[in-house]
Parts: sequence; C-alpha cells; structure tokens
Amino acid sequence: MGSTHAISRRRMLAMSVAASGVAAGGMAAGGMGGAVGPASAQAGKRIEQLAPELDKIIATTEPIKSLADGFGGPLGPAEGPLWWKEGGYLLFRGTDLKRWKDAPATGLSVFKENTNAANGITRDPQGRLVACEPGARRVVREEHDGSITVMANSFQGRPLNYPNDIVVKSDGAIYFTDPWTGPAMTGPPGQNDLAFVGVYRISPDRGTMTLLVDNLVGPNGLAFSHDEKVLYICDSQRRHILAYDVLPNGLLARQTERVFADLGGPEPGVPDGMKVDSAGNVYCGGSGGLYILDATGKKLGRIVHGFANTANVGFGGDDWKTLYFCTRQSLGYFRVKIAGVPVPVGKKG
Repeated sequence: MGSTHAISRRRMLAMSVAASGVAAGGMAAGGMGGAVGPASAQAGKRIEQLAPELDKIIATTEPIKSLADGFGGPLGPAEGPLWWKEGGYLLFRGTDLKRWKDAPATGLSVFKENTNAANGITRDPQGRLVACEPGARRVVREEHDGSITVMANSFQGRPLNYPNDIVVKSDGAIYFTDPWTGPAMTGPPGQNDLAFVGVYRISPDRGTMTLLVDNLVGPNGLAFSHDEKVLYICDSQRRHILAYDVLPNGLLARQTERVFADLGGPEPGVPDGMKVDSAGNVYCGGSGGLYILDATGKKLGRIVHGFANTANVGFGGDDWKTLYFCTRQSLGYFRVKIAGVPVPVGKKG
C-alpha cells in the first residue's frame, strides 16, 4: 500500500469529487425521476458460480426477485436496507431521500419524510436506529421516544464531510465512513473543511471519537467479520475491499492493512455496501453484479441482477436468510442457505 501514501489528502478528495460527479451524471442520465413504483421484470438475471463452495451458500437456480423499481433520480440510488425483525418489515431510502417501509401485509409506504439524506442505517445493541446523515453532515441515533441524539458532527473542530455507511460492534462502538461525496456535496472542500476523508470509531460511552483510517480515496461500505476480528472497508474509487485486524481496544492494527478483494472489471459497478453472513462469507457489489466471497477473499459467485451497479445490501427475513440489495434503479432480493449476521448483533462471548 506504499503508493497510497504518495497521494496527498487534498488530491484524494479531488479524485473522490471527480468520481462522484461521473456517478451523478450517470444517475441523471437514467432519467427515472425517483418515483417508487411496483417491481418489473429485468432481463439477464443469473447466478454465476465461480467456485464449488458456492453450492453451500446459494443454488444457481435461485430466483433473483424485485420488490420495487422506478428509482434513479439525480439525488442518488436507493440505499439502506435494514430489516426490522420485531415488526417484520424492511426500511430503505428512496432516491427521493425519504425512508420507505416495505411490509408483507401493507406493501410500500413512506416511513419517514425527512431523513437528511440518511444513507447507511443500522441498529445498536439496544435496538435504536443509528444513521449516517450526509445531508446534515452528521451521525445520529434515533431514541425509542423518537428524539434524535447527535453522535458526531465534527472532528478536531471541523465539520465532518458526508458520513456514508455505518456499523455497530457488539460492544456498542460505532464505526462509520466519511467520504467527500453525498447529495449535499456541491464542490471541493473549503478551508474550514477537513483535509482528508476518513473512517472513525465512536466509543460505546460516546466519550471518544477516533480517526482510524485517513489514507483512502473513497471510503464507503464497511462491515465486521462474523467474529468481529476483522473490519472490512470498501475503497470504492479503487474498486477494492481492504481488511484490517481489530485490536482488543476496538482500534485497528494499521500495519495489517491489506487488499481483501479486487472487485474491478470491464463492467459497471464498484464496491459499495457490504454485509457478512454467520459463516464469514462477504457480500458486496462490484463489476457486473453482487459478489459472494469467502473469508479469504476468494470469489465464490456473482449475482447478475441486470442493473449497472449494486448500492447497499442487508440480510433480513425471519431466519436472516434473505439478502436484500439496492441498485440505482431498484430494490431486490434473493434467498441464501446461510443466515446473515443479525442486526442488532448479539453480544460476543
């Protein structure tokens, strides 16, 4: 990773801004207006087997189904998704930046009007929703009574960039990415902004916020391994996933930084949101679809869903064996044989 450090922090931000501009142009060209509509069939769906081990996870004949489409407006792709097991429903963000709810009995409905463009959402050990709100440049927790607690909105006296994705460890510590991309981003950072993009940790007692990583171009999705010994982070502009060993104090052993998987290729799609199942397999978008990788980074299979990118993903269903995925145009799902790590995650022994 020596070449990474040769790029200045300001240069990294410039690269990130340029890449997000290309992505935004592509979304606008889609011209789908951001209206949520019923699902429609999509040609070219298939499951590609890249290694024999895929048989233990999913059959190549498993159908890839759609819940809704009609996304793709200039404000960005559908995001989320988060399964709320107690209620038996799915939450996700539409391109109208509202939080939508999909429930088997009632179908699609608006769950929350103003989300401040909330992107990554998850739950803490107490079951409270925790969200990255790039529109307000902050990370928040929604209390059980509906009030909002701001968990982070600045670092070293400067506002955060545009918090993107988030994961909560079983001890309650919050980890989130903070790239210079988001619906509210209008240009390069100013003199009062941070000079880098970062990945942060908020301690369980909220007493300490630590910058963990500051040498990435476009930090995006992140997830823990099933045993929480490794933290995976997508560097979208470089089209790969990095892995870091997690120290007993919750910080990262920076010297262990390594490329876990390269998901680039000639087809559209970059690593974005990411989830892990209870056996340690990793699910993440990349070139041409959604990849399933084992705990060593070996590519086991690719879900070709027929859209140009895969945004965020999330496990759900009563057995946590439904994998939901968002694209710039749709919300879909497929079934797997191994349960995902539940949200909220249970206490580790």
